Amino acid sequence: MKVTIQNSPKHLLLKKLFGSLIICLLTLVSVVGCGNSQPISKYDFCLDTICTVTIYDSDDESLLEDSFKLIRSYEKQLSATVSGSDIYKINEAGGEFVRVSEETAGLIEDAVHISELTRGAFDITIYPVSLLWDFKSGKAALPDEAALKEALSHVGYEKIEIDKNNVRLSDPEAKIELGAIAKGFIADKVAGFLKEKGVTSALINLGGNVAAVGGAVDGSAFRIGIKKPFDESNEVLEVLEIRDQSAATSGIDERYFDLNGELYYHILDTRTGYPARSGVSQVTVTSASSERADILSTVLFVLGEEEGNKLLELEEFKGDRAYFVKD
Repeated sequence: MKVTIQNSPKHLLLKKLFGSLIICLLTLVSVVGCGNSQPISKYDFCLDTICTVTIYDSDDESLLEDSFKLIRSYEKQLSATVSGSDIYKINEAGGEFVRVSEETAGLIEDAVHISELTRGAFDITIYPVSLLWDFKSGKAALPDEAALKEALSHVGYEKIEIDKNNVRLSDPEAKIELGAIAKGFIADKVAGFLKEKGVTSALINLGGNVAAVGGAVDGSAFRIGIKKPFDESNEVLEVLEIRDQSAATSGIDERYFDLNGELYYHILDTRTGYPARSGVSQVTVTSASSERADILSTVLFVLGEEEGNKLLELEEFKGDRAYFVKD
C-alpha cells in the first residue's frame, strides 16, 4: 500500500532537526508522542550515524549497555570498512570463497533476492561506485568519468556466489556494502533482545530506522512523524502509528552536496552511477520487519512511485506501507 505526499523541497544545505523524544540527527523520522514521563535512554555514534535506544517500561540501565554492545558487535561483523569483518574479508578475497557467519550469508541472500526482484535497481555491489562519491568532507565534486565507468563495470549482483556460509565475488574487483539493509537487520536483533529480557515498550532508532518494541506504556501506539526534506519549520507531513513495527526513511538530505545549484545525494542509480532521479525526494516504509523496511525504503526511492507500487503488490510485501514524498 502506498501514500503519496506532495512536496517541493528547497535544495539548500540546511541543518538537521531534533525529534521530540529521540535524537534524530542524520535521520528523517522522529517520534512525536509516547506515554511514559521517565524513560531511560542512551545514544552514541555507531553504524556511521547517531543511534538511540529508549526503554519506557524498565529502569534497568544494563539493558541499554547490552543493546549497544549488540549493535557494535554486528557493526564489526557487517561493516565494509571494519578490517576483519565478514564483508571486509569478502571484498579483499580477490574472488576466492570466504567463510562467513550464517547471519551474514543470510543477509547477503536477502539482498540478492531484492536485486533479482528489481532487476538490479537495488544492488549491494554498487560499493565501488559509492567509494568514488564524497558526501562527508563538505567538498562538492563529481567523480572522474573514467573512474566511474570502470567502477560500474564491476557492479552486478550476479557476481555474488553463495554456498551455504561461503561467499565469494566472481569478479575480483567487485565489492559489496550492506548499508541499505544492515541497520534494519541490527534493529530487529536489538528489538528481539529487549523482548527476550521482558521489555514491552521501547524504541530503537538507528539513523532513520526506527523499530518499536510493543507500543507506548499507556497502551497506545507509538506515533512517528514524517518530515519534509530540508525543512526547518519542523512541519510533520504525516503521522504514522506503529506497534511492534518499524519505520525506515530514505531521502535526499541524508548525505549530499550542492554543486552549481544541483543536489547530489548518496542514493545511486546502479545503471549510471549517479544519484537516482525517480521523481521522489523521500520514501518512508513501515513493516513488521525493520530489515524489510530498511531495504524497501531504498528500493522504492530508486524505482520511484509507479514502479515501486508494482513491487509492493507482491505477496511477500503484504502489510508493508510506503509513503512517497514527491519532488
